[in-house]
Amino acid sequence: MNNKNLCLICKRKINIPLKEHFKISHKKDELQIAVIQEKIKGLSDIEIGQKYGVSFNFIEKTVLEFKGINISRISKRKKINSLYPKKFQEEQTTVWSFKQRGNWATHSGVYRGNWSPYIPRNVIIKYSKEGETVLDYFCGAGTTAVEAKLLGRKCIALDINNIAIELAKKNVDFEIPINYQLFPNNNKPHEIYEPKLHVGDARNLSFLKDSSIDLICAHPPYANIIHYTNGKDGDLSYLNINDFLNEMSIVAKESFRVLKPGRQCAILIGDTRKKRHIIPIGFKLINVFLNEGFKLKELVIKRQHNCKTTGFWYTNSIKYNFLLMAHEYLPIFEKPKSLIPLSIKEKVTNYGYIVPTLKKPSLKKKLKEFETATVWILPEKNFEKQLNKNVVDRYAKGKSYSTIFLISNSKNKAIKTFKNGRKGKKELIFIKSSFPGDNTSSLNIKSYLQGIKKIVDSKLSTIKKGGFFIIQTRDIRINGYIEPLAKKILDSISPDRLWLKEIVIITKEKQHDNIKYSSENLKINHQYLLIYEFK
Repeated sequence: MNNKNLCLICKRKINIPLKEHFKISHKKDELQIAVIQEKIKGLSDIEIGQKYGVSFNFIEKTVLEFKGINISRISKRKKINSLYPKKFQEEQTTVWSFKQRGNWATHSGVYRGNWSPYIPRNVIIKYSKEGETVLDYFCGAGTTAVEAKLLGRKCIALDINNIAIELAKKNVDFEIPINYQLFPNNNKPHEIYEPKLHVGDARNLSFLKDSSIDLICAHPPYANIIHYTNGKDGDLSYLNINDFLNEMSIVAKESFRVLKPGRQCAILIGDTRKKRHIIPIGFKLINVFLNEGFKLKELVIKRQHNCKTTGFWYTNSIKYNFLLMAHEYLPIFEKPKSLIPLSIKEKVTNYGYIVPTLKKPSLKKKLKEFETATVWILPEKNFEKQLNKNVVDRYAKGKSYSTIFLISNSKNKAIKTFKNGRKGKKELIFIKSSFPGDNTSSLNIKSYLQGIKKIVDSKLSTIKKGGFFIIQTRDIRINGYIEPLAKKILDSISPDRLWLKEIVIITKEKQHDNIKYSSENLKINHQYLLIYEFK
């Protein structure tokens, strides 16, 4: 027997499921009215979807048309319980993960796609001082502006969506007590600055003088993934990937102009997927900013906490061989103090040449389960064994594979080679390397990249169609700046025969807990797996 339901349009109870009733009695616009009414009452997307038989996209577009901004709920002003996060610790490594999104002050997850306030809080504390000016040209609901106010910084924030700016103005409109402390147990007084918010375009910062901004901290809309306006002209969230990157080059040029020399620009960006293969928007955007003259100060990985597939998703991850997207990139760029390249005498280690060595990898005997997200957090003990086992079992399926270790050979000694796997073409070729390390030279980096490309080119004929080519690598630091080796390898490999399947971030457990790292730079504690499929 069907349960009786109340139709918000008819204002009466009906004896058939609501989704069937709406198909018979009401038009699309009437269904949208019902969705908005349910939203106002506080129902979640899941509850509305089950009640009316509509998709998440339908609900999202309905709210966007009704409110003019992409929000998850229509609610009253948030009650403020605290003005700072409890037990806050500044991030010290290159992998950031927050157990809770953060809900102090007026922060909330209502505005879809906005970033965790822990991100701008960390960036603002590390790269600016009290009284300095922070710029956010993708303001959204004002997360960065709220943090700038709480941390005693001036803030200029703009957004192309006037309704988003109205919401942001409400979010920054709160009182801070005279005796307010930036951090608990810190009695140092500081001045409060009200953020300056207005409608504007990130591609046109003509109202700002050259070299006038101390820090840029922004989260741009992803290319045609989440829409932030109801089709407003100039909204980058509606553009395809190439057009998005072209427009972001204008943003990067303006960012370089307004930023003071020696200061930083932090941009959060993620990848996307097409036909079950990764589109590396993050690395592509890094290229855009580097091309405008920026240096890469840090490359932080923002990971989803406890992002693990279970049940249905775990089974399908194995069956269809895909990983759940669980990371974003936070490149922190720096405008060089001098536009004229400095002559730096590099300390060059005579590595001679890079030698590929076939070798059987150390494998964990048995896995309890596969890693099924794009961030692999593995135990420090048996780290390499568990990493290798995940790679070999998932991408070679226990069949024929080769593992190639890159080593440096400064004395030109002969290297013994070891063959593993069966004869014939391979399901997997896995390149591993402990070279190069930090404080190496650009010449060694060049040699390393050439060595990788040479192996890839020479081994393509040995892979089966549909097989995989996997490269393990890491970022390193030279003269205070990051050399993003994964990005550089990706840039150098032709996509004609190898199709990028996944970018996996690998790190060790408990490297981020209560770490004390005495350096102005973050500790690099992540590596990459670049996973290509042979066409």
